[in-house]
Amino acid sequence: MSPNKEDYLKNIFELQHSFQKVTNKRLATMMQVSAPSVTEMLVNLARNGYIKHTPYNAIELTTSGQKLAEKLVKKHRIWEVFLTNNLHYTINNVHQTADSLEHATDDQLLEALNAFLHYPQKCPHGAIIPGNGQGETDDDDLILSQVEPNVWVTIVRIFDNREFLDYFRKLKLNLNQKLLVVQHLPFDDSLIVRTENGREITLSQKTADFIFVEKINRNSTSGNSQ
Repeated sequence: MSPNKEDYLKNIFELQHSFQKVTNKRLATMMQVSAPSVTEMLVNLARNGYIKHTPYNAIELTTSGQKLAEKLVKKHRIWEVFLTNNLHYTINNVHQTADSLEHATDDQLLEALNAFLHYPQKCPHGAIIPGNGQGETDDDDLILSQVEPNVWVTIVRIFDNREFLDYFRKLKLNLNQKLLVVQHLPFDDSLIVRTENGREITLSQKTADFIFVEKINRNSTSGNSQ
């Protein structure tokens, strides 16, 4: 299978665990390709039995597509762990290198690297590594944009997209950071959140859709909710 096809399967897997519906438009945006290119590839993948896809409908991985995508994602995320832990890559620049390495990684190398890293459960972006997560899945996470006001949350995962990761860094947010959801703004569905030290940040809906959280007991925060 070509690296391009592998990237499509991997990205469909990523979106499947990040949005309720995977569409041509979201794939085109994520992969920075044209809509006709996405359509052509999806037809090819469906013909080969890796996805189920009909125009204007959701895209889903088949059983064989899911199995292959999980292996690709596992390779990618394990390389990300190695690059950040051992070569000091930052989370916003590790993706492209890991993407190149995964295509050249066979099963023997994958298992050796996994053992060398002591079977990490999560990648640097907080996503579960398939097969290493002890029964956990990314589906347990909530999308920040869907959390109601006056609820404290912890950032547990962020979407693995270079453009978003650069922006996330500029916002001075971090994994495992606690936030209070203050208000949803009806005009454009943007979101106001507050950090524990009182800093308020306005996030677009697109940004909030790329941040995944878990609700926490308000009393478990440091108390800076006033």
